[in-house]
Amino acid sequence: MAKEEPLSTSKDLKELQKKLSLLVESIQNNSKVIAFMKSPVGQYLDRHPFMALTVLVFVALSAIPVGFFLLIVVLTSLAAFVGVILLEGLVISVGGLSLLCVLCGLSFVSLAVSGTIIVSYVVASSLLNYWFPPRPVTQQNSSGDCQLAMKSADLEGLYQE
Repeated sequence: MAKEEPLSTSKDLKELQKKLSLLVESIQNNSKVIAFMKSPVGQYLDRHPFMALTVLVFVALSAIPVGFFLLIVVLTSLAAFVGVILLEGLVISVGGLSLLCVLCGLSFVSLAVSGTIIVSYVVASSLLNYWFPPRPVTQQNSSGDCQLAMKSADLEGLYQE
């Protein structure tokens, strides 16, 4: 059994090497990779493998902090958006309740003012009717001229005094 393990391991390693070589071939045959390798940056990295490895390691290691940063940005934006909506809802609610209170107060004030005006009108008209009673209606002429009848009534009132 001890002999089967190294054979199995070597077979596994050969199989893994075959899969990796197929993966490398498929990456190298990709049209985007070919276009990048023809660019000046790709040619520079092809001539300087240490720099290519450094860039690869930097990109791989910076992916996690950049991902966290982008996650924080998105979460902060969502929190700000929700906060703005909640704040706007709070402001609208408080404003609506304030408006309701002001309108209720105005309705009571308008009722009080209109009641005061009506009472003042009734009192003033009663006082005017008491101080200056209406004149009795006089007889009309057979000709139906009201102005002459009023003038004659006024003249009769002057003579009687």
